[in-house]
Amino acid sequence: MSGRRYLFTSEAVTMGHPDKVADQISDAVLDAYIAGDPMSRVACETLVTTGLVVIAGEITSKAIVDLPTVARQTIAEIGYTDPAIGFDANSCGVITSVHRQSPDIAQGVDETSSHEQGAGDQGMMFGFACRETKELMPAPICFAHRLVQGLTRLRTRKVLPYLRPDGKTQVTVEYENNKPVRIHTIVVSTQHHEKATQKRIKADLVKLLIPQTFPKGMVDGETIIHVNPTGRFVMGGPHGDTGLTGRKIIVDTYGGRGSHGGGCFSGKDPSKVDRSASYAARHIAKNIVAAGLADRCEVQLSYAIGVARPISINVCTEGTGRLPDEKLEALVAELWDLRPRAIIDHFRLRRPIFKHTARYGHLGHANLDIYTWERTEKAAALHQAAGL
Repeated sequence: MSGRRYLFTSEAVTMGHPDKVADQISDAVLDAYIAGDPMSRVACETLVTTGLVVIAGEITSKAIVDLPTVARQTIAEIGYTDPAIGFDANSCGVITSVHRQSPDIAQGVDETSSHEQGAGDQGMMFGFACRETKELMPAPICFAHRLVQGLTRLRTRKVLPYLRPDGKTQVTVEYENNKPVRIHTIVVSTQHHEKATQKRIKADLVKLLIPQTFPKGMVDGETIIHVNPTGRFVMGGPHGDTGLTGRKIIVDTYGGRGSHGGGCFSGKDPSKVDRSASYAARHIAKNIVAAGLADRCEVQLSYAIGVARPISINVCTEGTGRLPDEKLEALVAELWDLRPRAIIDHFRLRRPIFKHTARYGHLGHANLDIYTWERTEKAAALHQAAGL
């Protein structure tokens, strides 16, 4: 795509979107078990619909957790506290069906004197980084997440009290020579009180949300702005659409830029490499870019269930690398220990941090105490090892 102008679009969703409600409940359950027993094995799935939450999965833990209370607290934090909108923390029913992890899986993951901790599943995981934003994330998904974060601030601080928790955003970025040059289209769909007019909502968001979201000059007089394109968004949240854990895997990662292995993150303890190795792959890609060794970098890792070391490591810099990709692969193998236990220890993943990650994407955040995989502490060693 070098040398031409093109468009690329990504979407994001608010913390009140039904699928994100499900993700947050699943990760809140994970956090509760890890808080009581850091070695807990958790694979938790959640379904939310009108007046109902269903929690199911495989959980092996020494901790005792009141699952309905965890679900209700999470729903209240999101903002669903009014029974008039069809879903609220106090009146919804909560059904649970949880059993222990399969012993066939456990025997491959458990660490013993004769067996190193193996991967919790087979599969491939991807990480990506680029120079388009200060977060080293693709611009479209970065801006789409900033919009939904702004919607939440305007709602929770009661700047726009008619806003409700559900919402989606979409950003189309225009590129020239692989660099973002302007915002082509912005789409914001936000749940609202029935008395709020579409004219007022659009005027408020154009004034209070969009200017605070994008770098100066990126939005111009030709930028197309759609706010609630259907003309009404009163019914929303789990009352308007059933939500399920794991349906927003592209929102959670790179917005469609780069590849995805297919596995979701939420509700999974860090022995599941779907989650932990994806964080490690992002860490590798970000450090390669931060070290000045590439402008864009995608990293693929793959694992076999019960086997500790990755089956393969692939680095692709899309022709922007200062070293051949195979040389970068050798540096990755030298500088990163990618066994599950090492990943868990390095990124301090046995902590109750995961509900935070289920809200505005798992990547590109500045809070390095929670999002430890966003650190660039290996960039200097990479640069030195590259000999440049």
